[in-house]
Amino acid sequence: MSASRTVRRIAATAVAAGSVVAVAAMPASADSDHGRHQLHSSVVLGDIQYDSPGRDDWSNRSLNREWVDVTNTGGRAVDLDGWSLSDRSGKLYRFGDLRLAGRATVRVHTGAGRDTRRDVYQGSRDYIWSNYADEATLRDNRGRTVDTHSWGHRR
Repeated sequence: MSASRTVRRIAATAVAAGSVVAVAAMPASADSDHGRHQLHSSVVLGDIQYDSPGRDDWSNRSLNREWVDVTNTGGRAVDLDGWSLSDRSGKLYRFGDLRLAGRATVRVHTGAGRDTRRDVYQGSRDYIWSNYADEATLRDNRGRTVDTHSWGHRR
């Protein structure tokens, strides 16, 4: 085997190994449906409880056990007035006058309740998020997609 052929094989092996390392080093969210940021923002979707624990009895308590966390990962407060959170079918929650402090989270509950800095309520009498397959989309006050998170498989 010639020296140049050996060098080419070594180079090809190194490139292949580098590709494997690069793929292995990618964060888990890179190949999942979470964290597909459309716009650079410090505000992102956090945890989502799309399947209310216990029996689905349509009580306000059960509805409020279904929620989405919206988190400000930055150090400065962000005005969420006019931002929206929607599901795949288009059910929409629009944030009112709410400033989300830096490194803080607000939990968006499905049912009714009294809004605070840490918990807001959509006031729905029906479940919003599908237990089987759905997508939460967070948009800024200009309607630009900021973050999405999906689960399950579309039928």
